[in-house]
Amino acid sequence: MPVVRVDSDRCQGHARCLAFAPDTFDFDDEGYASVPEDRDSYVEIPDSVRQAAAGCPERAIAILGDTAS
Repeated sequence: MPVVRVDSDRCQGHARCLAFAPDTFDFDDEGYASVPEDRDSYVEIPDSVRQAAAGCPERAIAILGDTAS
């Protein structure tokens, strides 16, 4: 099952991911993107999450275990 992760060392807080996929991404206490555990796993990754990963200027979003990419 594919899982969405944000590399907190790379994220710079641009919030583009939240613009693309607000149902998946959230902010942590310091204003950086995160993915809550109850929203990180998908049977099929939504297009909005793929767009968020592609649109991240820091390439901080990873989709792990995705066979469609």
